Amino acid sequence: MGEAPELLYINGFGHDHDDQIEQHLTNNYDHDFSWYEEVIDDDLKWSFALNSVLHKGTSDYQEIALLDTKRFGKALVIDGKMQSAEIDEFIYHECLIHPPLLCHPNPKRVFIMGGGEGSAARESLKHKSIEKVIMCDIDQEVVDFCRKYLITNKEAFAHKKLNLVINDAKAELEKRKEKFDIIVGDLADPVEGGPCYQLYTKSFYENILKPKLNENGIFVTQAGPAGILTHKEVFTSIYNTIKQVFKYVMAYTTHVPSFADTWGWVMASDQPLFIGSEEMDKRMEERIHGELLYLTGDWFHSSTTMNKTLSQSLQNETHVYTEENARFIPGHGVAYRH
Repeated sequence: MGEAPELLYINGFGHDHDDQIEQHLTNNYDHDFSWYEEVIDDDLKWSFALNSVLHKGTSDYQEIALLDTKRFGKALVIDGKMQSAEIDEFIYHECLIHPPLLCHPNPKRVFIMGGGEGSAARESLKHKSIEKVIMCDIDQEVVDFCRKYLITNKEAFAHKKLNLVINDAKAELEKRKEKFDIIVGDLADPVEGGPCYQLYTKSFYENILKPKLNENGIFVTQAGPAGILTHKEVFTSIYNTIKQVFKYVMAYTTHVPSFADTWGWVMASDQPLFIGSEEMDKRMEERIHGELLYLTGDWFHSSTTMNKTLSQSLQNETHVYTEENARFIPGHGVAYRH
């Protein structure tokens, strides 16, 4: 057997580490290929074989890498955490966007918090009824290099119905007078020192977000890892927090290969959310341009059924997200390290 390739450790890099990263990359070309290593927990890591590093750097808000991986294609990594991979991002984004838009009787206006890579906007714009999509991301650098490198979203970024705003989503929602049919939380996971955790708090949901929804409006957010071993990190807490604010709350999960785990979403409204499988399939056929790759009515309803452990954890969770009492997944953002 030949010598095993050295692991390339990029997680947690900043500008001061660029030369070290380049040295690792150069040296590893003498072996099989370079690797990117992600810390999932203090005692668990996993690695991706790389073709190249397309972009790396630290913005004012977070550490960013765009990697060309051998297995998952182009992958966006923020604060050391995989956010999206070219080969399977359709799973995450179809689950995030289409359930709330299909459950709504006639969605016209969508506000996306985060979503800098453009995929959430792309999926929203597939709905024929949509008149306006506002995508509000805090980080110009993320948006710029996603627009440059992620060609699958080129049409979405250029779409006349998309209004791209670079701002903090909390501040943007506060200042806008208009209301929305759908508000989407396509945010990075809450990590200590990251820019997003305040957008998971009860006060934000109650005082800023909910008043910006129309009467039959729906809120949906990604809710972090929802695996049998990881669901208590943030998933159950986000669910319980949203339950304090909205009358009807629905959690659903599925496996995302590039995340190395089952993932969770939470959808909420003050109007009933449930529509049957046949009705969901009918609305997909009538309302959506083109074919979806993942979502069906039967699958969606199965995704809302939790195993015994998750079901009990969701029922028994008492933690409510506040600015003073937040939960974080393993890892740290730029502010924490500074």
